[in-house]
Amino acid sequence: MAPDADAGKSIAQRSDAFAPLTSQLLPAGDGHEIYVESVGRAGGIPAIYLHGGPGSGCQPDHRRLFDPERFHAILFDQRGAGRSRPKARREHNSLQHLIADMELIRDQYGIRRWMIVGGSWGATLALAYAQAHPDRVSGIVLRATFLGTRQELEGAFLDALPRFYPDLSDDFISVLPPDERSQPLDAYWRRILDPDPDVHGPAARAWHDTERILSEHAPGRVRLDLASDNSSRALPATPFMEAHYFHNDCFMKPGQLLAEAASLTRIAGVIVQARYDLLCPPATARALHAVWPDSEVRFVEGAGHSLYDRGVRDAVMKAIADLASRSSN
Repeated sequence: MAPDADAGKSIAQRSDAFAPLTSQLLPAGDGHEIYVESVGRAGGIPAIYLHGGPGSGCQPDHRRLFDPERFHAILFDQRGAGRSRPKARREHNSLQHLIADMELIRDQYGIRRWMIVGGSWGATLALAYAQAHPDRVSGIVLRATFLGTRQELEGAFLDALPRFYPDLSDDFISVLPPDERSQPLDAYWRRILDPDPDVHGPAARAWHDTERILSEHAPGRVRLDLASDNSSRALPATPFMEAHYFHNDCFMKPGQLLAEAASLTRIAGVIVQARYDLLCPPATARALHAVWPDSEVRFVEGAGHSLYDRGVRDAVMKAIADLASRSSN
């Protein structure tokens, strides 16, 4: 573990209260090294943040979700994502591997129980981890609940997309050859995972750009740029990891997270749900709450899927603080 130069100072003395206390590449087996950092106050309330995607990685702003005077927060880039190595590697990369990595991190930091915070895919991983290790979880904060099911993906890309953005839906489907359009999700994942750049390049860009538009309540553009030559544009990382996970049903049994929600009994949770989230709609949060009595749902009006839509980030920060106060009483 490599402490930074300010790690021994009080929070008031440190030049940046949100700078990492420690950062390291943690060997996780199977050739993977996981980037892990800690922020806040050593001895503070233990918490871990789970980024979305799968495949996106943590960002510096995610550190600011946690009050540095109260929390000792751990952030890590999941296998193949962000600063973890090898970048984009999908071998030995499954939900079960990510849960094991979290246990490795927990042991590395000597944490007995911690609060789990995650949004979108991070919510999926948070629930799967908590169901596997409920005795190691002090509370859960979720944003944009995603249960990792094909039904949710079809709801976003085959239902919400054509209803709210019919022209974008036409663009999305037009990227596929006519004989592959009857099962567009499978066709996209198959193409994104194809080793030929001429096959996976257009599909990865179209998937990424469509998903981004769906994630924002007021997107800056609502069509794909199909006329331009995008061959020199760097390919985004997330479509490849998403295709890997979605093609494999997120490495879960159908309906697993709802079916095994009894494991969450006596774990307090706050579900932050944007009213107009097209990727992870309110019905999903409501279905989870119905089988998790120790949870509450907090709606954010006038917002969509993104953490940075109006009011969402503040609601997540308040949920984290409130849950910490509740747990300490």
